[in-house]
Amino acid sequence: MPHPRAVRTTAPDARPAGLRTFRLALAAAALAVAAGTASAQSSAPAGPAARGEPWPARTVRIVVPSPGGTGIDAVARALAQRLAQRWANPVIVDNRPGANSLVGTEIVARAAPDGYTLLFASDSTFTVNPHLYAQLPYDPLADFAPVAQIVTFHQLLVAHPSLRAATVPQFVARARAQPGQVTYASFGVGSAPHLLSELLQRETRTDLLHVPYKGLGPAVAAVLSGEATLTWAGVHSTQAHVEAGRLTALAIAAPARSPLLPDVPTFAELGHPTITYTLWFGLFAPAATPRPLVAQIARDVGDLLADAGFVERELRARGYEPSALATDRFAAHLHREHAARATLVKQSGARAE
Repeated sequence: MPHPRAVRTTAPDARPAGLRTFRLALAAAALAVAAGTASAQSSAPAGPAARGEPWPARTVRIVVPSPGGTGIDAVARALAQRLAQRWANPVIVDNRPGANSLVGTEIVARAAPDGYTLLFASDSTFTVNPHLYAQLPYDPLADFAPVAQIVTFHQLLVAHPSLRAATVPQFVARARAQPGQVTYASFGVGSAPHLLSELLQRETRTDLLHVPYKGLGPAVAAVLSGEATLTWAGVHSTQAHVEAGRLTALAIAAPARSPLLPDVPTFAELGHPTITYTLWFGLFAPAATPRPLVAQIARDVGDLLADAGFVERELRARGYEPSALATDRFAAHLHREHAARATLVKQSGARAE
């Protein structure tokens, strides 16, 4: 019997009403952004360079295009707290979720390029969304100045114990024996679990059934309950379940094993070197932000990421590794990943419209 939530289409939601809701929300968000931008442009004072004042001289806003309480929100708030101390000015986190991160991202694309409005976003905002949507309200490469990649992290393939597979070869054997019946949970078309599962199927010549949920938490909960068989998630969010035997960790899509679960092999060790996927969070400014100001913010962030106490307490404790990519190196990396993810999205057949 088919899984009641399973999908075999390229739409993000099999229900037309969901797609209509998404489009209406996106249109409303675009109008709100346009109105906010016009207001800001008419009332905002000149930038710090034009006034001859040091930066920052007032509150800095970091827009996070995701809900509060998420992993990216936690890192953004830890970053904001320490930067506020360094800059001797408030740094606030402004959560602007909606339309798969498009709402908050557009706000920053249209913001004054004075360093007082920054974007803290995930890799998918810049490397996946451009290939999912026929049209975006901004150019992900031209409308932003990459400041710094803050953290990287990787995904673990976990299974419900009912699969009775403790290794990737055992999983492959069981999946091939029942094509189209082993389900995997994701948090939507184009999400990392979806793209990784498409990659996994091509590499292992298996046929899995996609079951999308409304977020990572519900996707993991579905596998914990046995409603779905597999999913991909960060090590930190699954470690306790793996150690308690509630989930089986099959492999990690990373260049090296995780120190949190050192017994779990990488896919490369198992003969599948193409199954690797690095996710990240990064800081961006509007494209026209003066380069010296972008460089100053990058230096301040770099000093913070060199603080061993901050890294251990705020990043590694949450399953993230600090990154050393900033400004031009980060921009070059972004362009490479933008091209690479285009191929992956095309191969998956994923489309958001």
